[in-house]
Amino acid sequence: MEFDSGSAELNQRIAEWLRWDKNEKTLEEVRELARRSEWKVLGDRLLQRLTFGTAGLRGVMQAGFNAMNDLVVIQSAQGLAKYLLQCYPSAEDRSRGVVLGYDGRYNSKRFAELSACVFLHENIPVWLYSRTVATPFVPFAVLELKCLAGIMVTASHNPKEDNGYKVYWTNSAQIIPPHDKNIQTSIMENLEPLESSWNLELLLSDKLNDPYDQMVELYFRKLQANVPQPFIRDYNAASPLRFVYSAMHGVGYPFVVKAFECARLPAVVAVPEQRDPDPEFRTVKFPNPEEGKSSLVLSMQLANETGCDVILANDPDADRLACAEKDAKGEWRVFSGNELGALLGWWAIRCYREQYPDRSLSDCYLIASTVSSKMCRSIANVDGLNFIETLTGFKWMGNKSVELLAQGKTVLFAFEEAIGFMFSPTVLDKDGVSAACHLATMACYLRATSNQSLADKLNELYDIYGFHCTLASYHFCYEPPVMERIFKRIRNMGPAGDAQQDENYPQTVGAGRFKIADVRDLTTGYDSSQPDGRAVLPTSKSSQMITFSFENGAVVTLRTSGTEPKIKYYAEMCAQPGQR
Repeated sequence: MEFDSGSAELNQRIAEWLRWDKNEKTLEEVRELARRSEWKVLGDRLLQRLTFGTAGLRGVMQAGFNAMNDLVVIQSAQGLAKYLLQCYPSAEDRSRGVVLGYDGRYNSKRFAELSACVFLHENIPVWLYSRTVATPFVPFAVLELKCLAGIMVTASHNPKEDNGYKVYWTNSAQIIPPHDKNIQTSIMENLEPLESSWNLELLLSDKLNDPYDQMVELYFRKLQANVPQPFIRDYNAASPLRFVYSAMHGVGYPFVVKAFECARLPAVVAVPEQRDPDPEFRTVKFPNPEEGKSSLVLSMQLANETGCDVILANDPDADRLACAEKDAKGEWRVFSGNELGALLGWWAIRCYREQYPDRSLSDCYLIASTVSSKMCRSIANVDGLNFIETLTGFKWMGNKSVELLAQGKTVLFAFEEAIGFMFSPTVLDKDGVSAACHLATMACYLRATSNQSLADKLNELYDIYGFHCTLASYHFCYEPPVMERIFKRIRNMGPAGDAQQDENYPQTVGAGRFKIADVRDLTTGYDSSQPDGRAVLPTSKSSQMITFSFENGAVVTLRTSGTEPKIKYYAEMCAQPGQR
């Protein structure tokens, strides 16, 4: 096919695509765009690449190096396979293999199978789940089977057009630097797809195993052991509470059913239209329970019809959990991620005390990301536990948990405000299945022991540990230079002549009414609360993030999103115990 886009580089990329892609649909897509001389579209799709970011890859499914498709998945798998062989050159290590899972989105199974063939060709054994699984089952299998890595093909709660590639390292936590950069480098060195990478006959190899039955059985055995047996026997089995459940057209339903069975909880009443995997996500504009009431309309209708008091909802890959509860007036209250984090943090301690009444809490840890509520910090301070704050994202909390567990510490709970919860140490990532089981058990326990609702308990926690009020949202900003200017201005709002480093941060806001005690800037690495003025948490010049701690207990963080054109803000007022 003859063409000339007017750019030598673009001509080369088009030629590479036409030479390498063996998927007729995406191949024809690029051919047709070239025929119609759509050079701008082709430039956008072929001159940029999807890069390994926050949790691997995520993007729209279409032709092009800047999207999710067969060719990009094969290139990514080839790069990852070569990097694993570089890190683990011995045959003994290689025999540990990798584990692959996929959700119910378009192409998820196909992308997982193509990846499996790449690893099998490199003589790396593969554990490929034979049917859709919740994301937590991949890191769980990495840990239990001692695999070199895990890959989950999912785009979580993104729109139906998207898919993604989430990578877990040998320690079963999501990849963090330097692995993400090194994998990206390895992908760039192995771009040409091998013939064998397209050969799905390799799936008949004796080096391919299905871990489904073994891992599901083991996961639920461990989950059951994590729920105190007296609670299962005395409260769950006899509870009058009923729960409506939505899988949000995702993969969670069979796993939540099993979780409730093993904890002897009342069977969930599932929203029938959203129960099974559906890549079209027909009943919701965004398949994201974080959206609150707009995503829970059908759940609320069903709960009203069936007389259920509590709604639980997973996102489509079942690693997040939303919850709503009916109040005395018959109104539905959707809990925020921060409120659920406070309840589940308290519950993790309650369960630990029930199971190990003689153990001290001094080696126990609660973890939260820096933009999440400080309520767990307040609980830890009063109850004598340790609290650790990490950067945003479960990859940081997972890796911090690995570190602590290696030191013989106990990680009870980790959470972030985006409705992600981890009851450690079964899965070192957020897990919406175990969170649903623990939250439902807590609801049954509260009803039986004190006739409290979840909201009642939350108010009681505020009385004991201090009231915490959060406000978080975002502004769209589509121009990176504008974002730069906004943050530069924030760094230079202070009184002149009082410069710390090159910046001049504000010392008060509200015409001097509210005094700022400390400033932490994770873009520049500055932290006024540290003796040397340097931030303890990792810093990154490629993203903006500043936290202001006020003398009155308020904490405000401003940051740019790593995946969307947004400036996000997180504000919290943290009162002292006894303060309302």
